[in-house]
Amino acid sequence: MKCRVGCGACCIAPSISSPIPGMPDGKPAGVRCIQLTPDNRCRLYGHPDRPAICGRLRANEEMCGETFEYALHWLADLERMTSPADL
Repeated sequence: MKCRVGCGACCIAPSISSPIPGMPDGKPAGVRCIQLTPDNRCRLYGHPDRPAICGRLRANEEMCGETFEYALHWLADLERMTSPADL
């Protein structure tokens, strides 16, 4: 599956612990990545500065569903289930 143009849920819902250009401490869950454009495209896509975790995340039907709202909710649930505070 290819990413849905303009979605960006994976750049908002999950936390990222590695540095991102403009966010040297990464980003907390639910916070929009600074590299996400107003139309929800990644400025770093295909660039070496892109965090490795971002490159490993692949769009799939289960995660993305049919809408941005579905993907955001699914990823937020995954973030909560895998949060160190909950383990």
